[in-house]
Amino acid sequence: MGSKGLVASILLTLLLPFAGALEVIDTSSGIGASPQKITLQSRTLPKGTLMQRRALSPTSIPLADFFLGTDLQWFGNLSVGTPPQEITVVFDTGSSTLEFASTLCTTCPQKKFDSSKSSTFVDGGRTSSITFATGVGVDPVIGANYKLTLRSGKDTVSVGGLSAPGVSLFLITNQTPKFNIDPFSGIQGMGATAQGIFAGLISQGLPSLFSLYLTPQSVGKAELTLGGIDNTKFTGTPIFASLPSGSGSTWQLASPGLSVNGKTNSLLNSPRTIIFDSGTSNILFSTDTANAIYALISPDIQPNPDEAGTYGIACDKIASLPAVIDITFTSQTGTHFNLTIPSSELSVGPFTANPSLCQTLINAFDGLELVGGSLLKHYYSIWDVGGKRMGFAPAAGVPS
Repeated sequence: MGSKGLVASILLTLLLPFAGALEVIDTSSGIGASPQKITLQSRTLPKGTLMQRRALSPTSIPLADFFLGTDLQWFGNLSVGTPPQEITVVFDTGSSTLEFASTLCTTCPQKKFDSSKSSTFVDGGRTSSITFATGVGVDPVIGANYKLTLRSGKDTVSVGGLSAPGVSLFLITNQTPKFNIDPFSGIQGMGATAQGIFAGLISQGLPSLFSLYLTPQSVGKAELTLGGIDNTKFTGTPIFASLPSGSGSTWQLASPGLSVNGKTNSLLNSPRTIIFDSGTSNILFSTDTANAIYALISPDIQPNPDEAGTYGIACDKIASLPAVIDITFTSQTGTHFNLTIPSSELSVGPFTANPSLCQTLINAFDGLELVGGSLLKHYYSIWDVGGKRMGFAPAAGVPS
């Protein structure tokens, strides 16, 4: 599969609301130890219910870190079919669907799902293709070098010991070679509107929220908690902010402005809406915003013409550069708070074609403002689908 990042064009016969780390459409195995203390969102049963439905207990899924010189992706296990076949997926807040490699794909080197071995699989018979505008990690897209071909279906899906029948999914039948380095088989979308396996679990009584502890590889023990909040994974008290009206399946928050090393200007200190995407590794801003941010860090950071949208600086200059980016948001109580990307995130590693030049964390992408792993791994994040809000607290054990 791939970290996928951004902007997918849906072709052929199926229109998907989302299907990759984040797509803007045209118009380790095992279950982790139970959290020591879990705070649940309250749920109200519909009037007229004769017998209270038994709620599902929260569950945690350990996540592995796909590491290529920098922290890129976090992925974990789920199972599909009867009997269950285990596959690994990125739990991706920038999408809403489930797709993974299948035996129909002769070009997929990842572990594949064999639908012929599942007694509960139902073939949907529809095909589609997706072309992504960002790919694995921080690699740029050139033409259609990140493209998947899919076939629809339904089957039983299980995650963290919880199971839902008849979940809509997509089998990958072909993929371009850029996806071949991925150690995981697919993507499980975790968009702001519950769908698929998450919707199925909510209908069984699981509280409609999940939490992510996306740690650097040096810290480890990353996890996804479905249906609850693990208070041992953060410090302080989470701050919550409401999703803007009309957000739909997109996890996004309104921001009144941002600053760099404590400084700002009229462009940076202006309102914008920022998307939060656990399936994208780096940061995306419009070209003028990216240029304004880099101007406050170092004039030596310049666009790399060999890879459109990327910027770079000599690797030996990075250690001495302050590059603290504060993005301001408004809490549900009306107060401002900052989410901070520390200077340690400035470099996302050397360019392959020029190892002495290091790529910096922000890529230019006009019309889109997005933060990914470079920010999320410094916070414990709470994604409250039912409450249409997001919460953040400093991640325990993660250096600032």
